[in-house]
Amino acid sequence: MSLKKINTVLAVTFILFILWFGGEFILSPATTAPSFGLPRWPPGDGGGFLIVKGIRDVVLALVLVVLLVTGHRRALSWVLLVEALAAYGDMTTVLAHHGSMSTALGVHGLTATLMVVNGLLMMRETRTVSAAPKTPASQPA
Repeated sequence: MSLKKINTVLAVTFILFILWFGGEFILSPATTAPSFGLPRWPPGDGGGFLIVKGIRDVVLALVLVVLLVTGHRRALSWVLLVEALAAYGDMTTVLAHHGSMSTALGVHGLTATLMVVNGLLMMRETRTVSAAPKTPASQPA
């Protein structure tokens, strides 16, 4: 299997995962919140913040979709690297609020790291090798 196909499969997997997870937070924040890894439901009307998190995830996935569908693979690689920061941020948030270490590292940290790997592999796939400049052939006088 070519590197391009592997990268595409990984990117599509991330897109589907992020869309699914974001959609779950939008549609049923109360039942999805425990899977995020935090120890308890936010006090007060925390549901709205969870929906915001879901909307963020859906938008992050849609940005990846646009870049993948339009064939901007180099930009897609950069966006994967940047969007991995959101997953690392989620991991840090779970750890900072005494949430589940296994969820923080096994879900958020692993997802972020795999996004970085996918982004770096896609950078490798899209790198351009500059050829040595051609010298013009000497012309007879």
